[in-house]
Amino acid sequence: MPGIDPTADAEAVPFDPFELKDMVSGSIRDPYPRLHELCREAPVHTGPIDLGEGAEVGDLDLTKPPPVTVFGFDEVVQVLRDNETYSNAVYTDVMGMVMGRTILEMDEPEHRNVRALVASSFRSKMLERWEEELVAVVVNELIDSFVERGRSDLVREVTFNFPVQVIARILGLPRADYPRFQRWALELTSVAANWERGIAASAALRDYFVEVMAERRAKPGDDLISDLVQAEVDGERLTDEEIYSFLRLLLPAGVETTYRASGSLLFALLNDRSQLDALYGDRSLYAQAFEEVVRWEPPVTLILRRATRDTELAGVRIDEGADIALMIGAANRDERKYADPDRFDMFREQRQHVGFGFGVHVCLGMHLARMESRIAVNTLFDRLGPVALDPEAEPPHIEGLAFRSPLSLPVVFAAS
Repeated sequence: MPGIDPTADAEAVPFDPFELKDMVSGSIRDPYPRLHELCREAPVHTGPIDLGEGAEVGDLDLTKPPPVTVFGFDEVVQVLRDNETYSNAVYTDVMGMVMGRTILEMDEPEHRNVRALVASSFRSKMLERWEEELVAVVVNELIDSFVERGRSDLVREVTFNFPVQVIARILGLPRADYPRFQRWALELTSVAANWERGIAASAALRDYFVEVMAERRAKPGDDLISDLVQAEVDGERLTDEEIYSFLRLLLPAGVETTYRASGSLLFALLNDRSQLDALYGDRSLYAQAFEEVVRWEPPVTLILRRATRDTELAGVRIDEGADIALMIGAANRDERKYADPDRFDMFREQRQHVGFGFGVHVCLGMHLARMESRIAVNTLFDRLGPVALDPEAEPPHIEGLAFRSPLSLPVVFAAS
C-alpha cells in the first residue's frame, strides 16, 4: 500500500452514513436547565440521577457501591487531576470488548508508557504536514460536490464526512476502501445503539489492520500505521494488539470530536451573525472561537472514573469501587466559574475548560481536532463566502446527551 497520496487509488462508491439512522440520532435538546438545577443543589450527587426526558445517569446495582455524579467544574478537575484515587479501569467494562485494551482504560505507569509510544505520531511537524497535504484536500473535494447548487446541509455533506476521510488518509488506506472503513468506523462508534453490529465492526477492523500492518512492516510507507509498527521508546515497542486497539480508539476519538465540534461551532456562528461576520473577517479569532464552542457544547459531555479507595469529594462520601460520572457539559457551564455560561461568546475572557478532559488523560488528539476544524471552517468560508441558514429549511438544533452536536445545518450561499 502506498503512503499518503490524496489522489491515489480507484474512486470509491460513496457511503451515506445517514442511511444508518441510529448512528446519528440525538435525544435531549437542552439538558442544561436540569444540569444547572442539579449543580445548584450540590456539585456532587450520590445515587442514580434523573436528567429529565427519560435520561438517567448511574445504575442502581445493590451489589456495587452507590454511583456518584459530579456536576461542578472544580470538583470535576479534582477528580481528573487525582488519577491515583480515581481510576480509568471503569472503561474496561464499558469499552474493552469493543476497542480492546486502550490507553483510555489504563492507569499510570502503563498509561504513560503506551501513550509515549503513540504520541510521537501526533507531533507538531506531522500535524503541519497533514494540514497542508490532507485536510484541505479532503474538505475541498467535499465542497466540490455541492458548490454549484448554492445550498448544502453542512453536517451531511462536510462535517460528518471529512474527519473519517482524514483519518483514513493519515493511515494511508486506499481510497477504494474508504466506504467500508467509514461504515466500520461509524458502526464501532455507535455500539451503544447496536451492540452486535459494533462487535462485528471491531472484529472486521482488526482483520483489516492485520493485513495493512503486515504490508507496512514489509514495506514502510509515509503514514501513521508505518509509524506505529516502528515506534520505539526506551527499547519498548507497541504489541500488535496495542496497535489494533489504538487504531480502533482513534476512530471515535478522532472522528467524533472533530465532527461534533465543527458542527457545533458552525451552528453557533450561523445563529449569531455578528460573531460569524467577525470570524469571517478576522480568521485569527478562530482559536478562541473553537475553545469557546468546546466549552459551550463539548462533543463528549460525560467522562467515567472508578474510585480506588474510600474518599470524599465536596463533602460527599465516595466508597471504594464506586463508579463516578463526570458531567463535562455541566462543569463547562458551572455558574460559579463562568458568567452567562449558556451563551456562546467567542469574545469572553478565556478560562480553562474541561471539554478535552484534564490531567494525564487529556485528549491526545485535541491538537488534531483543533487543526482539522480550523481548516474546515476556513475552507468553507473561502469557498462559499459568508453562508447563512437556509430560510426554506427546518431550523437546525443541537441535541444529544453523552454526545452532542447538530444533526443538520442547511445553508445557502452565493459562491462564484
